[in-house]
Amino acid sequence: MANHLDYDVYDIELTSVHSNTDLRKLFIGTTSKSIIVIEDIDCSLDLTGARPKKKDAAPEDEDKASKGDKKGAADASSKVTLSGLLNFIDGLWSACGGERVIVFTTNHLEKLDPALIRRGRMDKHIEMSYCRGPAFEFLAKAYLGVDEHELFGTVGALLREVDMTPADVAENLTPKSGDDDADSCLRGLVAALEKAREDKASGGGQEKQPEEEDGGVVAAVDKE
Repeated sequence: MANHLDYDVYDIELTSVHSNTDLRKLFIGTTSKSIIVIEDIDCSLDLTGARPKKKDAAPEDEDKASKGDKKGAADASSKVTLSGLLNFIDGLWSACGGERVIVFTTNHLEKLDPALIRRGRMDKHIEMSYCRGPAFEFLAKAYLGVDEHELFGTVGALLREVDMTPADVAENLTPKSGDDDADSCLRGLVAALEKAREDKASGGGQEKQPEEEDGGVVAAVDKE
């Protein structure tokens, strides 16, 4: 996306951001044409839709609970909150000109608060599925610099039989040494796919669901 749009990329790790104020500074510091990436949003912070349930406390626990509430309030003031994140996402567009794209990735979309991913805030919900022919050809171009090869047809046929994630395909296409070239990498991918097909036929292959590895992507797009 960044290469296609010629945008800057910012990767924000929410667990290293100490407060809403710090997060605001990071967002404001991004350039007008940029992609802001927050990976594994479901693991970064307690930004899920689950709401803590209140329990009836015994009278003798009231003093202890009161002290705990004060400590909790102090801790909350030094953390990034869901409301703070939502305010910055919504307010960033009006505060700054230009175009920005925010990309969240998650392995568990169902755990996220509906307010975070609702339509109008997150304009695109994209499921990262298994790799097929067109995606493979794009990866081959990106990793090996080849537009065509005699093995493209073989790989495409195998990908119709075997479910392999884009990450696994990319790993096989990545040269492991200086002696590796496009031909050797593609032959290695063919070998991996043929082995996966044999495992599937024998019932020994436990195919990985795409969401377990690549997850999904939701994105908010700011347009002038």
